[in-house]
Order: sequence, then structure tokens, then C-alpha cells
Amino acid sequence: MKKAIAFLLLYSSFSCSYFEKKVPSEKELLEQQMKEINWKEIDEYPTVIECEKISNEEERKQCFFEFLTETIQQKLAVDSLANLFHELDTIEVKVTIFPDSALKFEPQFPKDTVAYDTIKIDSILHSRLVDLPKIKPAIKRGIPVKTQFILPVILKME
Repeated sequence: MKKAIAFLLLYSSFSCSYFEKKVPSEKELLEQQMKEINWKEIDEYPTVIECEKISNEEERKQCFFEFLTETIQQKLAVDSLANLFHELDTIEVKVTIFPDSALKFEPQFPKDTVAYDTIKIDSILHSRLVDLPKIKPAIKRGIPVKTQFILPVILKME
């Protein structure tokens, strides 16, 4: 019996080393988490109040892009952008939505474009695209993030 007790005490004192595992440092854990995150995709797309009631994520995304495109088209339709540049029927606009819901619009032109005054178009675009409805930014892992996309905006609706 004494041998059994001695054996159990000896075994229990050495067996603890089998349960010890190396605990990764905070930096190692962070690096591992950063590698696992797909930075090219977001969890939730930006949205506006009109689209929030839609539960399907793909339909909500489509609603947002349609809403923003239509709003930009309506604001630019009032202006003479289509009248100034008759050959221009569609313009691509790079939209940036920042985490604080701020917006930035940049017209995109082919690199070899000299047919129209890009500075004038940029100026008209910035002057007309004010007072847009509040846009909630995209979400990645519960944190608002910056997103960018290019929208084709039709200037001549006939």
C-alpha cells in the first residue's frame, strides 16, 4: 500500500508537465488573427435608412447601390453637365465612404482622355453632390471601415 501511495505521489508530481502547454504571446495571437481575416471582403455593406428594412444581405446591397446611383443621377440631371458635354452620356464615379460616414466623389476618366474638361466636370460633381442622405459605413468585424466602389452614372436619361 505504501508503494502504491508513493507511486501515485510520484506520478502526480511528474504528470503535471504533460499538461503544460506553451501559451502563445499576445503578439503571436494578433498575427494569427490578422492572417485569418479576409481584408478584401466586408461583413456588411454600407446602407441608407431606406434599405435597412431589407433582411436579405444581397438585396440590401442592391438597394443601396440603386439608391445611390439614382440619387447622383437626379442631382446631376438638374445641372448642365450633359448639356456641356454632349458626347458624355455616362460617367463613372468613384465613391469613397469613410468610417465616419463622410463621402468623397471622384469622376473616373480614361487615362488618354482630352475630349472634355475633367476639372470642370469634377467641380460640377462636387458642387451638386452635397446634402446626400446619411449613409451608414460598411462594417468589418463590428467596426466601421472605409469602402470604395465605382458607380456608372447615366447623365442623359431619354
